[in-house]
Formats: sequence, structure tokens, C-alpha cells
Amino acid sequence: MRMLNVQDTAGARPFDPDAPPSPTPLIQFDGAALAYGRGEGAVQALATTDLKVFAGDFVALVGPSGCGKSTILKLVAGLIRATSGYVFVGGREVGAEDVRIGMAFQNPTLLPWLTIRDNVMLPLKIVPGFRETWRAKRKGEYRERAETLLAKVGLAGFGDRYPWQLSGGMQQRASLCRALIHEPTLLLLDEPFGALDQFTREELWEILQALWMETRPTVLLVTHDLRESAFLANRIVVMSARPGRILVDEHVPFARPRTIDTTAEPGFVALGHRLRNLIVAARTAAKEA
Repeated sequence: MRMLNVQDTAGARPFDPDAPPSPTPLIQFDGAALAYGRGEGAVQALATTDLKVFAGDFVALVGPSGCGKSTILKLVAGLIRATSGYVFVGGREVGAEDVRIGMAFQNPTLLPWLTIRDNVMLPLKIVPGFRETWRAKRKGEYRERAETLLAKVGLAGFGDRYPWQLSGGMQQRASLCRALIHEPTLLLLDEPFGALDQFTREELWEILQALWMETRPTVLLVTHDLRESAFLANRIVVMSARPGRILVDEHVPFARPRTIDTTAEPGFVALGHRLRNLIVAARTAAKEA
């Protein structure tokens, strides 16, 4: 079995808008495929897939429902295992070595009995490397870390509130803080803004971009929104309907920091149209097959 030699990518590094991502893959799919069930009743969710995501990359997975976007996320997180091929994270097969991962979903999944601050601090209580010093630092350094992140996403002064006292957009901001507070090497985002209104969603795009530019984790984003993918990512991976397969891996050329005005520029609009037409053509071909 071939293993990757990946150097330690943990920890923040200053953002250089002209610097490419590390040439070292943090994630690699080597002929990985997934089928649910066995025998004649098996459903092929993900066709044989080769994919590399490099340290410092921001990769968006787009495509129609059922194309395998969330399946890829689950394989990377180790929630499911490939039925064939290999998935490497941090240079080893998933599960062989821990990589510090942060996750955020469409539903913020905040614990209603904890304050916003305590929700954000929760990873520090359970993630190795932080939990060992939880008792000593929870009222000092860790609390300050949570308050700093909350301020960056516009939630200064809301640490003592409970989730039910906040709007959906505010809860999602807190969810992002919780995903980032333990300085993850890898950030997995599954439709984190899908349930929000357009204006809140666009505001959170800018906040997430700023947070990524500051610490440069590797990000894998699942989204149905082509504007969102082009605003946030430096690569867009377009997938076809079941069985999921990669159609194109597109570089996003727009300079950072991007603004909402960037989304109205001709090149940005043209990229969205090209990707949409590719997805529509793939769906049409699948229906006619």
C-alpha cells in the first residue's frame, strides 16, 4: 500500500495572497469508491475517484443532489469507509493517524443547555492537545480564545446567551467559531450557509474568507451554490449525479480578498455559467442513459 509523506501542517501561518497551497497533499483519494449495500441491491454512490487536496487549499465540491459530495466529506472524516481504493488524510489511511478536524453543518447543532461561549469552547474540552489542560485554562486562556473568535464573527457580547436566544445566522457564526477554536488542520463544511437568507449568507462568506486568510487551514466545502463556491474556494470540483464522479477540477483565478462586488464581475459570472452548463449537461446525459 502506498503511503504519502506529509509534513506536519498543523498551526496557523500568515496568509500570502500570491502564495500557492503547499505541494503536499493533505487529502488523497486513490481509486476510492463507495457502494451502499451488497449484491444486486447495491447502490453505487461514488464511482472510482482520484482526488488530491493540498495543505492550505480551499476546495469546493459542487453538483446536483446525490452526486457524492457529502459522501466524500464522510469518507475524509472517517464516518464511513471506502468499499474499494484508499482514502489518505495526513499521509495515512483514514483512521490510522489523527488529523485535527473542524466541522460545521447546515444545522448549527449547538447544545441548547450551554451558553454560546461554552458551545464554542466545547472542542477544547474533548480534543487531544487541549483537553489535558482544560481545567487549568478554561477560565483564562481558553475563554479569551473563544471571546476573540466571537468578536471576529460579530458576536462580541453574546457569549453568555443561549442558542435559542440567537437568530439562525448568529448561531451559524457561533458554529464556525466552534469549528475553528481548536486550530484544525482540516475544516469540513457541509452546506453551512444553505438555510440562511441571501444577505446573511453573503456576510458569512466574507467572514469565513477572512478567517481562512488569517489561519489558512485546508478546507473542503460542500455546497449547491456556485456563487458561494467561486467566492470562497481556490478550486471547484464539479461532480456528476449518481454514481458520483468528478467532471472537472477548476482553478478559481480571482484575487483575494474577494468582495460581493467581485461576484458581479464578467469573469466571475462567466465561471458560474460555465460550471452550471456543465452540471446541466451531465444531468441530461444521465437521464438519457
